[in-house]
Amino acid sequence: MDFKNKNVLVTGGTKGIGFATAKAFINAGASVWITGRSTENLKEAASQINSPLLKTVVSDISNLTGIAVLEKAIAESGNKIDILFLNAGIAIFSPIAMTSEADFDAQFNTNVKGLYFTLQKLIPHLADGSSVLFTSSTIAQAATMYSSAYAATKGAVNKIAQIAANELADRKIRVNIVSPGPINTPGLDSVANDDVKAHLASGTALKRVGKPEEIASTILFLASDHASFITGTDIWVDGGYVNHLLK
Repeated sequence: MDFKNKNVLVTGGTKGIGFATAKAFINAGASVWITGRSTENLKEAASQINSPLLKTVVSDISNLTGIAVLEKAIAESGNKIDILFLNAGIAIFSPIAMTSEADFDAQFNTNVKGLYFTLQKLIPHLADGSSVLFTSSTIAQAATMYSSAYAATKGAVNKIAQIAANELADRKIRVNIVSPGPINTPGLDSVANDDVKAHLASGTALKRVGKPEEIASTILFLASDHASFITGTDIWVDGGYVNHLLK
């Protein structure tokens, strides 16, 4: 797929799925912005990608101040966004009985409030006919223990995206959701040891965890003209995780 002369914004683009997607878009010829909270993580990501097509923005989208920084950077670039990948998110797993208010708020501030207002503030900067992608999770479809707050945020993400697909359709802007299953990312490494990963793999039909590049490939397809009649859809990229649970 060719994305030359396309402008792409990936929130949460320093690691994992966001990083793999940013790299894939650059390899396909796009100009890409990535955001992150950490200057050091952005520098590391830029060093690894090593392309003049990459720009970085320090932006904490969990609050409106950080979102304003991002909006200003896009506005000052003078470019419209052709592909907006709303990927930034955090996950904290704990039983309902032990979930703190701080952990609950942190997840909703980043995954829901941050995503919602990033979209809102960037709508004027979207090109007509552009593509908006949301990272959700198959956990929103399951009832996985210890995921109550995180799953709730992803359920909210799905509904926001579905409504956005209808609200932006008059500008020919397509809005879609990608819901990964267990993916081998630094985020997963932070909460799962090898035994947990093996357990997650056993819960998929394909008996393995996925790779960030497999999510990136799906994002590029949905952003491309090959998916020109797809909007308001949730694509599960999960190795059959949800289907395997329901069999």
